[in-house]
Amino acid sequence: MNETFYDVLRRQGISRRSFLKFCSLTAASLGLGNTFAPKIANAMETKPRTPVIWLHGLECTCCSESFIRSAHPLTKDVVLSMLSLDYDDTLMAAAGHQAEAIIEQVKSKYDGNYIVAVEGNPPLAEDGMFCIHGGRPFLEVLKETCAGAKAIISWGSCAAYGCVQAAKPNPTQATPIHKVISDKPIIKVPGCPPIAEVMTGVIAYILTFDRLPELDRQGRPKMFYGQRIHDKCYRRGHFDAGQFAEIWDDEASRKGYCLYKVGCKGPTTYNACSSMRWNGGISWPVQSGHGCIGCSEDGFWDKGSFYDRIVGMDNFGIEASADRVGGPVAGVVAGAIATHAVVTALSRSKKKSD
Repeated sequence: MNETFYDVLRRQGISRRSFLKFCSLTAASLGLGNTFAPKIANAMETKPRTPVIWLHGLECTCCSESFIRSAHPLTKDVVLSMLSLDYDDTLMAAAGHQAEAIIEQVKSKYDGNYIVAVEGNPPLAEDGMFCIHGGRPFLEVLKETCAGAKAIISWGSCAAYGCVQAAKPNPTQATPIHKVISDKPIIKVPGCPPIAEVMTGVIAYILTFDRLPELDRQGRPKMFYGQRIHDKCYRRGHFDAGQFAEIWDDEASRKGYCLYKVGCKGPTTYNACSSMRWNGGISWPVQSGHGCIGCSEDGFWDKGSFYDRIVGMDNFGIEASADRVGGPVAGVVAGAIATHAVVTALSRSKKKSD
């Protein structure tokens, strides 16, 4: 029988106290609260590690680069303890025939009980010959590997939506995973790349509860993609006040005003960037002075310049509305006061004449 996560930690000399602290941090990173820490601990103590095959299609490896920088939980804990990452041609030491044989071993030994994580996508043109994996079209390897999987994770916008490989005119016919694999549960974790802790958090949830997290209508986990970046952006107050950077490096930009007018897509993008942030929670693009490009939304690569503002939005916040609404109201109030003054004066004049 496979070792559990806790078995591996004990073998590595990790104390019970450190293990429980890890479970609490994992619960917090998943937005579940400390009440779920005991459930995570129980799962890690009793469930065998889940075999994972991580495949790479047409992509730039930015998802892997993001994944290995996770802080909560640490990537080494995910890879070496929480799951059995049996195949990943970017991270594994084996190569060639020895590496490819591992896929066959996992498929035969754990049929129906392994996870396939896919980074990138398959091209369909020319029978898939634009992406070759181990001497064969990646399309073939993907279909065969996913046939016995219990679930599939589409890492990044390439796997989830097609991304820049599928940009018009898409000569290779690069295609997202869900349009090739239709008979398996698929969880999409879009972004270019996704946040590191979102990637490890999704894995931690699946391993803990042995099910996919609740998904939105696009197949993304709601716990990370349930709110717009705009909803928790620290510049939101400036948006509501109608305070915007008009051009790059103007005085408003230096004051940290809202970047909507220079193209920020935060109001229409669902992701956890503004709450979880990047690089261990240190910063994120808007905090660094660049607007959101909407990389976790389908088709962001074909929607024109990243610096074109979103059209069709009402204009705008509290102060702007107060200016528009307050002006007429003030006029009505002033008119009422003037009328009252005239009526009062006439009334007094009448009393004197009487």
